[in-house]
Amino acid sequence: MKPIDHFNLRSFDLNLLIAFDALVSERSVTKAARRLRIQQPAMSHALATLRMLLGDDVLVRTGAVMQPTAKASTMASHVAELLRQAQHILMSEEQFDPATEQRIFRFGFSSELEVFLMPKLTAYLQRHAPGIRLLSRGSPRSEVYTLLDTGALDIAVGCFDFGLERHCGVSLYEQSLVCCFNPELIDLDAPITVERYLALPHVLMTLKDDIQGCLSDALMQIGQELNVVLAASDFLTALAAAAAAPVLATLPSRIAQQHAAHFGLAIHPVPLDLRIPAVSMIWSARSDRDPAAMWLRDAVASVLDSHVRSDF
Repeated sequence: MKPIDHFNLRSFDLNLLIAFDALVSERSVTKAARRLRIQQPAMSHALATLRMLLGDDVLVRTGAVMQPTAKASTMASHVAELLRQAQHILMSEEQFDPATEQRIFRFGFSSELEVFLMPKLTAYLQRHAPGIRLLSRGSPRSEVYTLLDTGALDIAVGCFDFGLERHCGVSLYEQSLVCCFNPELIDLDAPITVERYLALPHVLMTLKDDIQGCLSDALMQIGQELNVVLAASDFLTALAAAAAAPVLATLPSRIAQQHAAHFGLAIHPVPLDLRIPAVSMIWSARSDRDPAAMWLRDAVASVLDSHVRSDF
């Protein structure tokens, strides 16, 4: 198939094809003008232009009526089909059926949210959209926007902002923190005092080169610093460390409530006012109106909403 000659094709006003189709169909300048809702002089000008560009009369008078020339008759069916295809492309909406969709979506997460969301989302998709497959990865804040821009990620869920024009997003839920510890290794009475909390060694989560972990900004805001002995990239490592050593693991409350008991850990509120960002879902503006992506984003919000409400 020959490639489209964009340079030469742009010199031909493609609106003239619409005028050509109307003229050949109506076989009358007046009726063609009425059909396109333009004035008759404008249609006469379009016919004159077509005659010049095509080197053909297009319509000729035979008795009391106008008839298309042989060249116009040959062109007519092709032009009509071209216009029908253009109309279909421009007017039809992309069809999406979750039951039959076959597609891979790429997710990026900050910290513990992958294990919080993906099991329930996978179960939801197996019921409603078994052809949709998920590929997930940890995505630090410093990288996530570039990954969305390049298409390496379709959706990111975490403590991410979405103020830039090229990104869209929605806040999903607010976060709170608790601390976990092994009561056989640390003797703590509730409530934990600020002094005792600050004095004990800590385990935190981090996705960056910062020993204060994901709480570094929150600690800076209140002018405090923790005695961090381990900053791990995974919440299971933090919980396992708290089970094995006399340390406090400060984690998001929903993860702690879901997993701390498996490690034999007690849970207590954090005595500091540590403000951490809300969990958001963000995506590239390029996929904002993609029907499959819109459906999946609704599924994520629905799954997380039911997950969060079940915690209370």
